[in-house]
Amino acid sequence: MNFRTLRFPLIALAGLLVLTGCPDKKNTETATTDAPAAPAEAPLPKAPVFNADSAYAFTAKQVAFGPRVPNSKAHKATGNWLVKKFKSYGLKVMEQPFEAMTFDGTYIKARNIVAQYQPQAARRVAIFGHWDTRPFADNDKTKKNAPMDGASDGASAVAVALEMARVLSQQPDSLAPNVGVDFILFDAEDWGHDDTTQADVKDMLEGSGTDSWCLGSQYWAKNLIPKNYKAEYGVLLDMVGAKGATFTREEISRAKAAFALDKIWNVAARLGYSDFFRYQDTGGITDDHVYTNQAGIPTIDIYHHNGNGGDYFPAYHHATQDNMSIIDRKSLKATGQTVLQALYVD
Repeated sequence: MNFRTLRFPLIALAGLLVLTGCPDKKNTETATTDAPAAPAEAPLPKAPVFNADSAYAFTAKQVAFGPRVPNSKAHKATGNWLVKKFKSYGLKVMEQPFEAMTFDGTYIKARNIVAQYQPQAARRVAIFGHWDTRPFADNDKTKKNAPMDGASDGASAVAVALEMARVLSQQPDSLAPNVGVDFILFDAEDWGHDDTTQADVKDMLEGSGTDSWCLGSQYWAKNLIPKNYKAEYGVLLDMVGAKGATFTREEISRAKAAFALDKIWNVAARLGYSDFFRYQDTGGITDDHVYTNQAGIPTIDIYHHNGNGGDYFPAYHHATQDNMSIIDRKSLKATGQTVLQALYVD
């Protein structure tokens, strides 16, 4: 999946102590799995239906291209398909090409992709994700150098964004949300240095001022497109399609975008998806939302976190098991319907 500088050292973020890896469960997690009692509320506004079968097909299509590693033919083909798909829905599409060096000294050509629904709207919401895959399954027990399908880690989030774009594009003006929506897909997010699995490999970006993870969002945050971009809030999707997915209330999300976090979790509870969206506070991680928050977009991170002790991330994380066999329409539905419905809630 993306992310993640994943699991280990502590980093300071605007005075906030954040874990890039496995947080100390005793200190950073609050085990409250039930939604707090709330007074009776008015019915949720009418919203379109998110089609989980369509999102599943979009996930499978990306995986069928092959591992989406920057500089590869599969990566280029996937990017071209994404651009074409968003354009077919009538969205305004912009590409942001950039070049970067990865932690192992590889020079890559990459591109961020931005697709705008209702670009004329003054009020905006950003839906973020990453569309690349990690070049090696370093967390795999037997195939540490094998490329990854990234079915949940990357493809599922992009699939949810595509299905949201497709559904929104079909709505008449009378059923359109009161906000414009920007689908912003970052590249080169997952080619980072893992301090645990790659302890014997030098991080050539260490001390450079550039994090080895999230290269695309770091570039976008410093070179915003659209220019001077602003949004009321952002939702980062990452690893949202696997069977048994559970999402917890991550620390940076709580600190930087509590109002958006509460909104999404409340909508999920009202839709009956509290088994997925757990009312459990967990430690911070390094993901693209670190840099979108730095760019002034209050952003939450929705990602599969075990939340029950043991390993911080699920077993398929950065392993060859992250393939279509783990993708579940129920997880895609819970994520997509919740985020789509939230666009209609002021």
